Amino acid sequence: MTSPEDRPPAWTAPGGSGQERHDEPRPHDEPPAWQAPGQQPTGWGAPQVPPAWAGQQPPPWSGQQPPPPGYGYQPAPQAWAPPVLQPGIIPLRPLSLGEMLDGGVRAIRANPAVMFGLSSVAVAVAVIFSALLTYYVSGFLTTPLNDVFGSTATGLSPAESGQLSGNLSYAFGSVFTQPVTVLVTTILTGLLVVAVSRSVLGRTITVRDVLRSGRVWWVVGFSFLSGAVVVAAIAVLVGIVVLLAVSHHNGAAVVAGLVAFVVIVVGAVWFSTRTLLVTPALMLEGKGFWATVRRAWRLTRGSFWRLFGIWLLVSLLMGVLQQIILTPFSLVASFASSGELVSATSLAITSVGQIIALTATTTYTSAVVALLYIDVRMRREGLDIELGRAATADAAAAVR
Repeated sequence: MTSPEDRPPAWTAPGGSGQERHDEPRPHDEPPAWQAPGQQPTGWGAPQVPPAWAGQQPPPWSGQQPPPPGYGYQPAPQAWAPPVLQPGIIPLRPLSLGEMLDGGVRAIRANPAVMFGLSSVAVAVAVIFSALLTYYVSGFLTTPLNDVFGSTATGLSPAESGQLSGNLSYAFGSVFTQPVTVLVTTILTGLLVVAVSRSVLGRTITVRDVLRSGRVWWVVGFSFLSGAVVVAAIAVLVGIVVLLAVSHHNGAAVVAGLVAFVVIVVGAVWFSTRTLLVTPALMLEGKGFWATVRRAWRLTRGSFWRLFGIWLLVSLLMGVLQQIILTPFSLVASFASSGELVSATSLAITSVGQIIALTATTTYTSAVVALLYIDVRMRREGLDIELGRAATADAAAAVR
């Protein structure tokens, strides 16, 4: 970043000292040595307009004719601003929304080997494992569910009971495999944050170097801790509602249920936003675990609504993108397997779509989270100055 001492001085005449001498007369036909901005030329036979009236209509009592349109007008000089340094995917200054969204795409393009290569491999492993587990769990539950829903007491036909048991077994299988996907995407998000931070300075990082980061296990640990906190809070609220219902306080149970629902939704949004920067902070800062968590919590103070708005927008965009990718695969899988959700054919086809969708959404979301962290630090701590010094050092080293 350019210091105030490096700013160019005020404009002066070539070879002059910056101050006009008035103690010596100037010939009548000689133009002045320099002209101050907004001042009318003198000695050239041009109509004289007082400086205060330049570019304006003279008052009627002055006896002067109004100057021609546009005569004497000069645009106000713009304040000098240092050029914005951009060694990598974003300019080194606080980012706008458009620059944030564009920076996510630039981060993927800047290092595709890590952003797409590593992501696709990790996601493929998670999705394939989840598909196999889903197929096993679904096959294990299909027969017991058929026995339950195939009884005459349910009033369902054999085809309807088979369809219902298949759907429920698939749903149960997906629930069992969800932690695997969450774990892999959590690890992947932490690793991709490192790659994005290098791309900000125009650097690249290899897959081997990314995998060497042992702090990613701190990200996994924090994810488990935060998940346990959320589950415990939900369990307490649900327990209160259940106790009221068991005690035959039905009205109070209904009211408590509505209040609990609102509290869970609002609390989840608030807690997720306040801990949004913990992952990049754990990966990019060298402090201890709890010190970093507290610092990331403080960084979101005063920026809650901006972080929440951008995160909500990105989540909605990624949700739409995911559905656009998954819908064709789901339709093909339905036709290929005659509507069966738990067949090997349908799971194989939908798994391909899940790999593509999850890779695209995870990489872009991770990039935006990293840029949010960098943007907040540039706004609050002047991180852009440190990044500018690092970029200058890189440029100097490249010249050598």
